[in-house]
Amino acid sequence: MDLIKIGKFIANCRKDKNLTQEQLAEKLYVTDRAVSKWERGLSLPDAGKMLDLCGILDIKVNELLTGEKIDMENMNKKSEELLVEMARQEQIKNKKLLTSMYVMTGSAIFFFIGIVLLACVTLKQGPILAAIICAATALLVFIAFYGLKLEVDAGYYECAKCHHKFTPKNYFVAMFAPHLNTTRYLKCPECNKRSWAKKVMSKD
Repeated sequence: MDLIKIGKFIANCRKDKNLTQEQLAEKLYVTDRAVSKWERGLSLPDAGKMLDLCGILDIKVNELLTGEKIDMENMNKKSEELLVEMARQEQIKNKKLLTSMYVMTGSAIFFFIGIVLLACVTLKQGPILAAIICAATALLVFIAFYGLKLEVDAGYYECAKCHHKFTPKNYFVAMFAPHLNTTRYLKCPECNKRSWAKKVMSKD
């Protein structure tokens, strides 16, 4: 999606309705700074505000997300293009989350090994060495939990039995499931069978 194009479209539609940024913000119960960000292409309205925004500006959601008015003849084509683009954006976002997880957890492991080895070599046994090891371990555990969150949030798990794509109902289900890298032994909510569910980036 072209955020700059969408932002200009929002600004033009707002002006067509003779609304200032402040007036539009008041109608949506947001700050005028948020409206300014939308119009400059720095962010999109939250999903909960999109329908209200479209209602105020008298436009369709498809028109908002494509940044242009769409006639009825082109509506289906634009809708398909929008769905494809949203799926592509979802894949990109999920790949970034997974990459962040690998980089963060990998760095944490190397840091943990390095700091523990350095402490063991330079310090004698005692409370300081124990404190350093405990602190490094606590940091590693925290990062591991956060890495798990990134993994679960990035895309879906695909059931090996029925190929249904799903997300675990909570992080603890994924945390206690046996796993090989990002493939986890999970129960599918569709077929109710356990299998080695592999990580996929989208539902398509």
